[in-house]
Amino acid sequence: MTKPITVLQMTKEDLEGFLAKEFPQAFHAGSGLSIERVDYGDCRVRLAYSDRYIRPGGTISGPTMMMLADFALYVAILSAIGPVALAVTTNFNINFLRRPEQRDILADARIMKLGKRLAVMEVTLYSDGVDEPIAHVTSTYSIPPISAT
Repeated sequence: MTKPITVLQMTKEDLEGFLAKEFPQAFHAGSGLSIERVDYGDCRVRLAYSDRYIRPGGTISGPTMMMLADFALYVAILSAIGPVALAVTTNFNINFLRRPEQRDILADARIMKLGKRLAVMEVTLYSDGVDEPIAHVTSTYSIPPISAT
C-alpha cells in the first residue's frame, strides 16, 4: 500500500499572499484574521477580538465563530492541495460548547480525510488563553477537478 503524499503545498506566506490577492474583501489588514501556523492539512488561525463581534448578552456571535472556522478550513485545505480558489464548503456543522470569552478566538483546523473531490475536515475553536473549547465544527469541502492545460 502506498503512503499518500503529504507535502505542504502552500506555506503561511504563500497563503497570506493568495488570500490577500484573491479575497481582499475578507483577508486584509483590518479584518482581524491572521494565520499563526500551517502544516500539511493542519493550521491554526486567529481572529483578533473586536466589540463588533459581540451579540446581545455580551458574547461573541455564532456567525463570527462560523466565519472563523470556515476561514481555518480553507487555509487547511489549501495547505494540502495548493492555490485552488474554487474549493468550497459543501457541508458545515457546528456545535457550540460554551460561551466564548471576550478575547481573541483561535481555530485549529485539520483534514481528517482528503480525496480527489472531497475533503472531510474538523475545527476546534478556543478563546485565547482558555484550554476548554468553545465550539467544534465538522465540514466537507468540494475540490474542483484540475483542468488540463
